Amino acid sequence: MSRLILSLDNQMLAEYNMTKERFTIGRLPENDLRIDNVAVSGHHCLVINILNDSFVEDLKSTNGTYVNGKLIKKHALQHGDVITIGHHQLRFVDIQSNDLEDHGLTQTMVLTPNTSTKHSPIATNTNNDVNLPHINTAIPQPAKLQVLSGAFSGRELELKKTLTTLGRPGVQVAAISRRADGFFIIHVDSGTPDDYPLVNGQPIGQQARKLANNDVIQLAGVKIGFFEN
Repeated sequence: MSRLILSLDNQMLAEYNMTKERFTIGRLPENDLRIDNVAVSGHHCLVINILNDSFVEDLKSTNGTYVNGKLIKKHALQHGDVITIGHHQLRFVDIQSNDLEDHGLTQTMVLTPNTSTKHSPIATNTNNDVNLPHINTAIPQPAKLQVLSGAFSGRELELKKTLTTLGRPGVQVAAISRRADGFFIIHVDSGTPDDYPLVNGQPIGQQARKLANNDVIQLAGVKIGFFEN
């Protein structure tokens, strides 16, 4: 369960429960959340709720959508994120996030298909590359990722954290969330619209997809195996 709290000049105006899959925000009356202000576009941004994950996406607004002071096109929301739309602010509240022991901590695997690169594709315990939502940390079966192609073929990454970011920013980025009922891959961003990661040769689309043992993920030109221990 999550909600948005609308405020202006630090004064709370309203609170909205996020019970819909798609929640539109803008100046026009047909939006789920209407902000009647000239700094707000008719259809300014969209919040997408997929299972336990929430994303905010700018709808080519005139003045842009900001999260925690940074201009975004699409952003995976975390508990406490502040969305700025014109002169108004929306605080994203994820009730379940208070139960997390590793608040703000994710794993990141940066992939590169270029065999001449000197940088390792694996960097752990960082939250600087892509902001992602927190998920309930009930323990599924242990699992790992193994790079199957490219310069770092054979490298492995244990899926120990709540979220693992995969990909190359500006090219293709996905996330694997660790949930009570298994591991799910979610498309986060790509340089080309609707350029989704593949699992066993099939695009995953906008919905989260549950991974099975021996699945092959293709992302940013690199193939990665998913293996349950």
